[in-house]
Amino acid sequence: MNDLAKSMEYKSRAVELTPDNHPHLPQQLANLGVDYSDRFERTGDMNDLAKSKDYKSRAVALTSNDHPDFYKPSLSSAMLSLRTAAQLLAGPPRDSQSSAQFIWLGAPTDQQYQDLLKAEDLAVNAASTAILSSAFDVALEWLEHARCVVWSQSLALRSPLERLYKFHPDMAAQLHTISNALHQTDTESSPSRKLTPELKTSIDRHGLAVSYNRLLTQIRTLDGFEDFLLPMKSARLIDAARSGPVIVINCSERCCDALVIIPGQVTISHVHLPNFTKKKAQEARDKMEASLWNKNLRERGVRLIPVQGYKDGFASVLLDLWTDIVKPVLDSLGYMESVRESGSDLPHVTWCPTGVLSFLPLHAAGDYGQPGCRVTLSSAPRVLAIGQANTPKHTPLPGTTTELELIKAHTQSKGEYSQLTDSQATTAAVLDAMDEHDWVHLACHAHQNVINATKSGFFLHDGTLDLLRSTDGLSGNKGLAFLSACQTATGDDKLPDEAIHLASGMLMAGYPSVMRQGGL
Repeated sequence: MNDLAKSMEYKSRAVELTPDNHPHLPQQLANLGVDYSDRFERTGDMNDLAKSKDYKSRAVALTSNDHPDFYKPSLSSAMLSLRTAAQLLAGPPRDSQSSAQFIWLGAPTDQQYQDLLKAEDLAVNAASTAILSSAFDVALEWLEHARCVVWSQSLALRSPLERLYKFHPDMAAQLHTISNALHQTDTESSPSRKLTPELKTSIDRHGLAVSYNRLLTQIRTLDGFEDFLLPMKSARLIDAARSGPVIVINCSERCCDALVIIPGQVTISHVHLPNFTKKKAQEARDKMEASLWNKNLRERGVRLIPVQGYKDGFASVLLDLWTDIVKPVLDSLGYMESVRESGSDLPHVTWCPTGVLSFLPLHAAGDYGQPGCRVTLSSAPRVLAIGQANTPKHTPLPGTTTELELIKAHTQSKGEYSQLTDSQATTAAVLDAMDEHDWVHLACHAHQNVINATKSGFFLHDGTLDLLRSTDGLSGNKGLAFLSACQTATGDDKLPDEAIHLASGMLMAGYPSVMRQGGL
């Protein structure tokens, strides 16, 4: 406590000596606020809590929305507000209807993901607190606004502007130009989508982001455009459930809960899941990882020696997910009885897990001691198959040749089939071919880059087709992407809600359905 008191003394003195307009004042205020909150944690003195909130609020107020450091003090203030339900129930902090408040749009994509690490579990914990207060709509907004933030910003940059063009064509043209430039700054390495010489000399991503946010602010002052490119409020999110119930699972350190959105209803139902915890979810993921490695499903072309005495835990994980999460939710919906009736159609349920649960296959949960399933197949349109049996600098994948032969045999009579193998499958050739086909099957090595997730990619003959290039907007209506490669949906352990993996990248590229081998 003596060290903390001395720290508070020095930081208070620094705040007193810093001019009001000094650029370091916001961070100094935030640092002092952290010390007061630390002392509150130890002593329980409500005066310390009040002072902490005051200093952090001042730090936020002195930091402009488009400043790269805005997120740092605002996060601290947001975390502190979780201790008081009254503040939390107002919703996400300081205009976080805009996902840009969680990251700085002016930063490169890899830096945005690094910044998001500072917000670990923020939305999950906030939603948990809201659920305890029965504010289920607020909990849903917290979870929606703070997940897949980078993808959401990327989609916003590609959003169609027809209505804005109709009523305010000049602003629409400005926004279109800035959005394209921002999007291109992260994909300019693509050989088929390079920047013009003029843009290369004038692009300043930081300045573009400032201009983009200012223009959005202006547009939102216009009549009828108050919610322009803002994340949806809970009422619209609820309305999105049309084909069947949407189940959002929130799992924090404290508890696990399901938010149930039913088509036609205007309120959110709640199912408490007392038998599941974040710790249990982490243990389940470890079991699944061990199982996949032991079954040689993590690396193509590599056969590991089975571990002596290893007891596979895959089935037990699926059983726990069924017993602790899926079955209680289905019971609450009355599905466990209704589907047993002869001739009943199986209901369509959409699962939306959060946090570490995002790595677990809720859709496959079940007691496989009593197996049973129903499958619907559809015909194949224009199919492109990519096979890399001998990728330079990687282990051979001899099975890909047979794999492509089987695909060809099954699809040729039902649709158009093309393939690129070995030296034919260069990054440029694959991108161009993907542009011309509806479906794609990738049978090759792949890699999840744990340092820079945006550099994860598929290993082709002349290099890597990375995540950024694969999401650079393919033309036409796409269908299925089948990823017969390792590490295609492993994601980033530290950012489970961001879905930073190749499977999500294919979704962003325009494929509405993505399947991958090997589960996770």
